[in-house]
Amino acid sequence: MADNTGADKRRSPEINPSPNAQPLPVVPRTTTPGKARTKISRRTGGAGHTTPSSPTDALPITPQAARPDRSQVAARKMLRRLVQGEAPPTQAMNLMERLAGSPYANPTIQVGGPDVSARRTLDFALNLAETMFRFGAGALEVETSIIAVTAAFGLENIEVDITNQSVIINYSGKDQTPTTVLRVVRSWTNNYAGLTRVHQLVTDIVAGGVDRSEAIRRLDEITRKPKPFPRWMVTASFGIFAAAIVGFIGGGPLGSLIAFVSCIAVDLLLRQLGRWRVPEFFTTATASGLVTLIAMLMWWLNAPISPALVVVGGILLLLPTGRLVSATQDAINGFPVTAAGRFLSAFLVFAGLVSGIAVALVFGSFLGVPELDVTTSEGSLYPLPVVAVLVFIAVAMICIAEQTDIPLIVPTALIGTAGFLLYSLVVYLGVGYRLAPAIAAVLIGMLARVVALRMGAPQLVVAVPAVMFLYPGLTVFRSMYDLTIEGDVSGAGAVGLFNALTIILAIAGGVVLGDNLARPFTRKLSSNERRRNRRR
Repeated sequence: MADNTGADKRRSPEINPSPNAQPLPVVPRTTTPGKARTKISRRTGGAGHTTPSSPTDALPITPQAARPDRSQVAARKMLRRLVQGEAPPTQAMNLMERLAGSPYANPTIQVGGPDVSARRTLDFALNLAETMFRFGAGALEVETSIIAVTAAFGLENIEVDITNQSVIINYSGKDQTPTTVLRVVRSWTNNYAGLTRVHQLVTDIVAGGVDRSEAIRRLDEITRKPKPFPRWMVTASFGIFAAAIVGFIGGGPLGSLIAFVSCIAVDLLLRQLGRWRVPEFFTTATASGLVTLIAMLMWWLNAPISPALVVVGGILLLLPTGRLVSATQDAINGFPVTAAGRFLSAFLVFAGLVSGIAVALVFGSFLGVPELDVTTSEGSLYPLPVVAVLVFIAVAMICIAEQTDIPLIVPTALIGTAGFLLYSLVVYLGVGYRLAPAIAAVLIGMLARVVALRMGAPQLVVAVPAVMFLYPGLTVFRSMYDLTIEGDVSGAGAVGLFNALTIILAIAGGVVLGDNLARPFTRKLSSNERRRNRRR
């Protein structure tokens, strides 16, 4: 009992309180200077008695954890960006991103939401694409125009598929049955003025200033509007172009005159063969053969001319220049099927051209025409300023032949002259004959994009006529002469023909490269064009 009593006394809080029952010391909280400290007191039932603060207030406060170093956070973010992609690799590409870099970027969607009659919008987009293809536009330009127009008229979820001759548009609206429309393009024509008007129409639609009914009416007017130049003027421009080209490559006045007459005869022949629906391969072969026969006949009559130069003046117009540039653009911009079709048709035209030359040379040799001298070329007989004027005239005549809009003729001719001056400079510096035309084509492609956007036209309309003088027509004729007449140098003829094809493709690639190089510097030009259209 005594032991228990003593144990109880030792455990009594008044005599020997337990350490567990002892309250923890209260750590005073720091306050900001200028502010009064707040004391928290808790009253019990009895008056004058105060209980200590709650256990949570009595706990000691640990110091705040130190913030991590910002350099470490930045390093982790950088490492995360290097290891992890910004977007899932399987995420579908937004179709509107195809408009980036084009004159139709960020189209203005007209008020009213999705179109309730989407079929009319799809039909208009098909008519627009068919018109652009018929006038010579590239696949990328046609695709961006379709996307921009349908987006401006409120259609989303559009898919576009373009091949060499067909355009397919699929529209799948929300909670609606998908609609697919198809259009096949079966005819082509030279109408750069119409292509320019279509480009301006698409620009106006993207700017939000034209509704669908007005757009349908304007497109119908474009397709029905006559070309800017009559047929007789186009024929005369063919002859003047041939005469200027002969003087540019080294021919005299008589050679230019003969080229003028022969080229007019060729144009009249092509018109008649077109009425008879003769395929393009045979019309090109017949035309090149006629030019070659006329030049050989003049040589047989001892006329003081160079027959090779006369032939070049006639066959340059027969080369599928616009088709080659469009095919190269399509191949680079991701349209392999369209590019393959256009390359095939262009090479068939080229094959028809060289076949006509070969047949004419064999026929002339059979008649006893003396052997031609096609190995020498001393360049132009005129000084550089006169040659520059000849290039200006030749490019202007090509603009008329391609039915270019009248305000674009002089700027296009000036761009061609600038390309000729650069070509002369790089040749003087010792650049090879294969690379010099490509360098000049790059400059022409860049200037063509700048001028075309300022004047509301596609780049192709300005670039194709401006590069015509760069094509190696003389190399083509010499190579075919070596292959058909000079049997001992047939290997040199094959090599020359391959070099000619290489130069032609290099020129087309240079135009596309110049267009892409000028895009970062022409973004404001497209936006300024759309602002001007909004003010109208």
